[in-house]
Amino acid sequence: MLDADHVAGFGFPRAIAALRAALAAGLDPESEPPRGSVRLGGGEVLIMPSSAGPVAGIKLVSVVPGNPGRGLPRIHGVYVLFDAETLVPRALLDGAALTSLRTPAVSALGVDLVAPPDARRLVVFGTGPQALGHVRALRAVRPLDSVRVIGRDPSRRADFVRSLGPGAEAAGPSAVAEADIVACCTTARTPLFPGELLPPHAVVVAVGSHEPDAREVDAETVRRAGVLVESRAVATREAGDVVHALAEGVIGEDELVTFSDLVRGTTPARPRLIKTVGMGWEDLVIAAAVVDAA
Repeated sequence: MLDADHVAGFGFPRAIAALRAALAAGLDPESEPPRGSVRLGGGEVLIMPSSAGPVAGIKLVSVVPGNPGRGLPRIHGVYVLFDAETLVPRALLDGAALTSLRTPAVSALGVDLVAPPDARRLVVFGTGPQALGHVRALRAVRPLDSVRVIGRDPSRRADFVRSLGPGAEAAGPSAVAEADIVACCTTARTPLFPGELLPPHAVVVAVGSHEPDAREVDAETVRRAGVLVESRAVATREAGDVVHALAEGVIGEDELVTFSDLVRGTTPARPRLIKTVGMGWEDLVIAAAVVDAA
């Protein structure tokens, strides 16, 4: 049984490397079992199974929007790792900590694949655990020396900025006009900024939603940047940022580029919008790596 500190202690560099290695070795995200969702109590429980090679696993994550008002994290969860052949349990991991490690690691892999090597200026929307994780993960792949933070609660934003140390400051949405990387880590259901503000080279990461009717970026951002996704099938089913853009005719499904395409070098395209919804294979790969390291 591996607790939150043990999972978090694995670190972003090793998590990013594990994801890249799994894709390079041929893991196929398109064959992933679909995510399940059950309404329970005050929220929902997401059920995320996956299997690859010698391991299989399932994550149960509870999402309760009212928890922060109770002084509790919005997300809790557990992860069970199995031997694939026998389905004998190998380990139980803290699922919330695994999500906090996995999601920024996936984003950082995407940024490493498409962002300019000298990208230094980050703008982050959000002040929660995912926003903090993204700052730390992106610092592992790019030489960030400026972090500008946009959040709705001035007090939380001030505390968050202080926790980041030198180079961090509070900002407004117009800060995206000077960004090299923009990380959207919110629960917003409508676009956070107009795409016209983005510099031509800027890379945008959007991780806040896995629902088809919610989005953090507008159609103009999609049109200008193109889209990097984990899986075409999942993105067109769950990623509201992509679903809306497809419906509006801004982009075609055949134009979506996947992480696998770039890791394996099967396409020269370098889209600058990284839209992820979180997939079971990512949890599986990182959970297996954490357990192997233990």
